[in-house]
Amino acid sequence: MVLPQSSPMLLTRNLLYTGMTRAKKMLIVIGGVNVIEFMIKNADIKKRNTGLEYKLKSL
Repeated sequence: MVLPQSSPMLLTRNLLYTGMTRAKKMLIVIGGVNVIEFMIKNADIKKRNTGLEYKLKSL
């Protein structure tokens, strides 16, 4: 899992958790310690506008 220095909006605990739980056998994290620590502390949850609800209702 590559974790480059990026926008704080993208560096969330949820993203880190998802990457960790989807690993099947092994996880290699490539990124700075400061980025990983920031992600662990960043528990912000933003509303995602995916349009999924609209797409499901239109089926």
